[in-house]
Amino acid sequence: MNRLALAFRSFFALLFQGSLPPDISTELGLIPKPAPAPVVKTSDGALQLLGILQRDGRLLDFLLEDIAGYSDEQVGAAVRDVQVQCRESLNRYAQFAPVLDAAEGSYVKTPSVKPETLKFIGNVPAGLPPGGVLRHRGWRAVKIELPALNPKQDHTVLAPAELEVE
Repeated sequence: MNRLALAFRSFFALLFQGSLPPDISTELGLIPKPAPAPVVKTSDGALQLLGILQRDGRLLDFLLEDIAGYSDEQVGAAVRDVQVQCRESLNRYAQFAPVLDAAEGSYVKTPSVKPETLKFIGNVPAGLPPGGVLRHRGWRAVKIELPALNPKQDHTVLAPAELEVE
């Protein structure tokens, strides 16, 4: 019955309008159906960055490894390689800047900035303190340029399993 209704609609559309409406053209396969837009989740960028750090620096391998049985020298040697490779990857895709550009250990007056950019530690008074010793400059992302995500890829796979064929 659907084909009969489609035939009548097509006949009368061509007779009176001279062309087929888009819904009929799509139903007949004359116009391809639009592909659904890929769903981008907020976690995709984070997973992509973790995948890059794993691919280039083996960060997850290092972080998820139980290092209790290794000597400090072995851990230090491993950390050096992981740190160099991960730093290069971060520099390739992102640019960072300190939140406060002052020397750590120096006294800094409380700047008038967004409250979430500062974290007061130590003997903090009830009100806004006038300043304090800078213990950590903080970091802010200035620029992030990650490669485009492949919508067909499973973004939860941060590194594929590797099988060596002999």
